Amino acid sequence: MPIPFISNIMRIPAIQRQSTLSLLSTIGITLFGFISTMLFSHLLGKDLMGVYYLFLAYYGIFNMIGDGGFGQAAVKRISEGKEQNEYLSAYATLRGLLIIVSTLLLLAISPCFVDLQGYNLIPWIIAALAAAFFGHSVTYGVYGLGHVGVYNVATGISELFRILFQIVAVLLGFSVFGLYGGFIIGIIISGIICLKYFTFKPAKFGFRHISSLASYGFWIFLIGTGSIVFAYSDTIFIGYFMTNGDVGIYRTAYQFTSIAAFITLAITGTLTPKISHWSANNQMDKISPVITRGITLSLLLAIPAAMGGYLLSERLLYFFYGADFAEGWVVCSILLIMQIVAVFISLMGVALTASDHARQSFYATAFAAVLNIILNIILIPILGINGAAIATLISYTLNAILISHYLRRYITVSLEIRSICHIVISSLIMALFVFIYIQFVPLTNVGFVLIPVVIGALIYIFVLFKLDRGIRNEISGMVTTFGLPWPKWL
Repeated sequence: MPIPFISNIMRIPAIQRQSTLSLLSTIGITLFGFISTMLFSHLLGKDLMGVYYLFLAYYGIFNMIGDGGFGQAAVKRISEGKEQNEYLSAYATLRGLLIIVSTLLLLAISPCFVDLQGYNLIPWIIAALAAAFFGHSVTYGVYGLGHVGVYNVATGISELFRILFQIVAVLLGFSVFGLYGGFIIGIIISGIICLKYFTFKPAKFGFRHISSLASYGFWIFLIGTGSIVFAYSDTIFIGYFMTNGDVGIYRTAYQFTSIAAFITLAITGTLTPKISHWSANNQMDKISPVITRGITLSLLLAIPAAMGGYLLSERLLYFFYGADFAEGWVVCSILLIMQIVAVFISLMGVALTASDHARQSFYATAFAAVLNIILNIILIPILGINGAAIATLISYTLNAILISHYLRRYITVSLEIRSICHIVISSLIMALFVFIYIQFVPLTNVGFVLIPVVIGALIYIFVLFKLDRGIRNEISGMVTTFGLPWPKWL
């Protein structure tokens, strides 16, 4: 007998259903992650948090080398439905060889970087790379088969275990090493969860399989390199020009702004295999409406988060992470604007790359990444961590403009101007309330800070749903389909 709740969920169109479930998972895990980061910040302080963020930065760089872009290429080829065993086997072999190359390169350059010598980072990075060989080989294979829900669940559960392990390890006194270990455990668990749906069998592959992966993966690797530059060059340069404490402040503020990207992450996580399938089957007309609506839905959170964050970020950072982190409020305000720009980069970038135009996506990313490096070198010595945030915002903006330019050649993405205006108006009304509140109420404790957050959010939702019945009906329809009540006042 079918379970009513499950039956209701399955009636929701696939992309909406997967995006909603991914969003709920992302919100839950990210909120748990925020709470754990607050705990780590108070227990470890900004210096050790900076060391952990440097570990993540170096792992990201050498994992990109160890993947070589073949991971996304394998997802692309497997999602096309032909010779799936051969492509997965080719990817796993290439990944193993590149992990060895990446490890040797890490050992070769480590004497040149003081950060890598401190806190025994090198063996932990190597352990993380080895874990990624197993975890990513399995999860990418399952993702390529179209098991997006399984992939999202595995990612969510692995993040949950990572955080729990890190909390226990830190409380037991393992300090930053507990954070390293939890990160590695999370990667391994994601692969274990997906094993049940990993239906591949080892298969003999030929040069044409490697060539096919390389033709697509080469550009993905270059795009990924640009993405790594965006993600970690600021961290590396802050660590070089400034202190570990400055890295801790900057990356904590950066993580705080990721709350604005909840919806974007949920939507983009479900689109890659679908757009790839549509592109391979000459169904390009299906891509544009999904991207257009995805941008609108992503801005639902990104725009109000930027406005509210500008007014409250200093106090939120102070109470949530500690007094040392409050000076990152300017960084937080700048990066919240960057998260709005990132909506367009993420969704249009997925459309461009998954529709087999990775080369053009690389061009856009490469120009912006080079600009990012140059601006970091110029601005960080002058403006400190605020300079890094400005460099990120400017280079992200260039990236969005270039991706839009290239995508226009293949797919027409029209913005829903009316709905976006409604989002902006609702956000401004919310921001006005918050501004008036903080003029009369001193934000001397966390309760007084959370009041405008909660009431402001309710004002925003109420005004938006009154202005835009389309958004209201779409969201209420999904809520009621899940069997949940819809408030009459909305």
